[in-house]
Amino acid sequence: MSFEIPTKRILSSAQLEDFQSSQTHADIVTFIEQLNESVVNVKLTDNVESTRIEPILRVLKQVESVVAQTPPVDNKASRFGNPAFRTFYDEVKKVAPALHAQLGVPEAAVPELQAYFVHSWGNRERIDYGSGMELNFLCWLYCLTQLQLVDQTDRKGLVIRVFWRYIQVMRALQSTYWLEPAGSHGVWGLDDYHFLPFLFGSAQLKTSIEPTTKRTPGRPSPKAIHIPEIVDELANDYIYFACIKFINSIKTASLRWHSPMLDDISAVKTWDKVNAGMIKMYKAEVLGKLPVIQHFLFGSILPYTGRPPPSTSEGKEPHDGHVHEGWGDCCGIPVPSAFAAAQEKERGQGQVVEGPGIRPVPFD
Repeated sequence: MSFEIPTKRILSSAQLEDFQSSQTHADIVTFIEQLNESVVNVKLTDNVESTRIEPILRVLKQVESVVAQTPPVDNKASRFGNPAFRTFYDEVKKVAPALHAQLGVPEAAVPELQAYFVHSWGNRERIDYGSGMELNFLCWLYCLTQLQLVDQTDRKGLVIRVFWRYIQVMRALQSTYWLEPAGSHGVWGLDDYHFLPFLFGSAQLKTSIEPTTKRTPGRPSPKAIHIPEIVDELANDYIYFACIKFINSIKTASLRWHSPMLDDISAVKTWDKVNAGMIKMYKAEVLGKLPVIQHFLFGSILPYTGRPPPSTSEGKEPHDGHVHEGWGDCCGIPVPSAFAAAQEKERGQGQVVEGPGIRPVPFD
């Protein structure tokens, strides 16, 4: 198999349609569904035995050590991204070949996998992060699977060990460098940055792979996210509740104001329906949105097979390798980090702005 460095290929709505009907799109969705199914009724504290998972966790630990070695610069005058993130990003890019060698990635494949890996940590120029970067990490895991460095028996570990460790490293990055939420809307996810933790987290709270419309006795309902004592109790076992606890730790007021989508979802009766809705929404709001997919990287493992991009003479000038088809959808207006606002409040230098930061998206 010949490998290639992944590049952006999609610039138009017509190309997005081609992607949505492609084998690459189907492969990504299937991979998400396989990971999702692997953690049904599984706790974060459950035992996972796999010699193939440990090397990946060591790689993530090394990335986290780069954060520790790259403190933020004095940037008190701004609530936006800290420039030290670029130093972190450059260092990760520098050590990425060695990290992939540790995993046993064939030398010829390293540049391809490295592209997804490096782009998993945020955008170097804008110092922001969103569900598109999260998607890059998912694609990196998919590539490791395709190279048979992990297999189907590792899926549970890929979610509750590897992916969850990635989220923890991202929290360190977001809080250290005040990464801005990607896009002017503040997010293309469910909290300021992420989507997949809620998708996989809702799968954990299902009791069976088989769908049901009945609530399971003894299992907390989706409404339980509004009860702090239950959130605290379940955060160590379930990704969904861990994410809610995290949001509550950096934002004031109720979820209704700062996380309206999560508030709306809490009214759904069963976790089965929540999980099915998450998958449907991910396909529509992440894999189906041009502002996200125009940044998607296509290579030999995840190829693009659709129409070529439109020429600049067809009406729209590329902006940093992509096209803006609507106002502010992608990288127009910077959005301050919630970490910056929280820390500013602690210093007594400002007020937390409360209000719906996420555009409403139909869940059902």
